[in-house]
Amino acid sequence: MKFLTSLMLAATAVQAHYTFPKLVVNGKAEAADWSVTRLTKNAQSKQGIENAMSADIRCYQSKNAADVSTVPAGATIHYISTQQVNHPGPTQYYLAKVPAGQTAATWDGSGAVWFKIFTTMPTMDKNKQLTWPGQNEYKTTNATIPANTPDGEYLLRVEHIALHMAMQAGKAQFYLACSQIKITGGGSGTPGPLVALPGAYKTNDPGILVNLQSIQPDAYIPPGPAVWSG
Repeated sequence: MKFLTSLMLAATAVQAHYTFPKLVVNGKAEAADWSVTRLTKNAQSKQGIENAMSADIRCYQSKNAADVSTVPAGATIHYISTQQVNHPGPTQYYLAKVPAGQTAATWDGSGAVWFKIFTTMPTMDKNKQLTWPGQNEYKTTNATIPANTPDGEYLLRVEHIALHMAMQAGKAQFYLACSQIKITGGGSGTPGPLVALPGAYKTNDPGILVNLQSIQPDAYIPPGPAVWSG
């Protein structure tokens, strides 16, 4: 019986973890898993990152993708998840513009180049628990590429921060991926603030080390810079 219980707990733990292998742009998904989105190191294990200052916090990649997807400015985006995104916590999207002379297919995203374009905030459900948009779905929350984003190649980064164990330091779990995209039809905005990943987060940030049982929805502070909406 103890062995069976252990197996059931292990299966539940795996089902609670997820990856984001496929970008969807204006309702159209990339051709195949990991074709535009860089293969993540947890593609098999589905385990999240617990060290917010790890080098893996940038893209968690094991290899670059083969293709670059054309994405019009103003497009609606989301990612398909391999499992239900059932943990409480925010979904955030970042962009980083590829420097001149380089390409999204090979650039590593290093330096203070990342800007946030979207985040989600919680509400209180009928059971007095904090819940976030997109929770318990098999995809991430929709976001919009700001219309004033300058044209060019970018890395697009999605993350979901699972906060069910975040009352303990180093126990928030980061599930993330980066896609290689080319933005067209954009504007002349100046995105910012710009941050480095790793570097933008610390383990004791109030949006990472947090007891969800002790705060109200409007008291939650998502980690990272302010959102740039264009």
